[in-house]
Amino acid sequence: MASITIRKLDEDVKTRIRMRAAENQRSMEQEVRIILRDAVTGRRAGPRNLAKFTRECFASLGGIDLELPARGPMREPPDYS
Repeated sequence: MASITIRKLDEDVKTRIRMRAAENQRSMEQEVRIILRDAVTGRRAGPRNLAKFTRECFASLGGIDLELPARGPMREPPDYS
């Protein structure tokens, strides 16, 4: 394994890495390795799927079946003449 030293790193950047590492329950060193790996391999955290996230959050509570009202005929479009 190779080692790298980064000099003149902004204090704000260091703080943000430390906070990100704590959120992910990792060491700063491990967090930086993951950040660098993802940067060079093109992997990025894309937008999360809201429906999937909501299901994961509330799955333990069970679900309910909703009764959907019957759909009526489509109304006439407005006349702008």
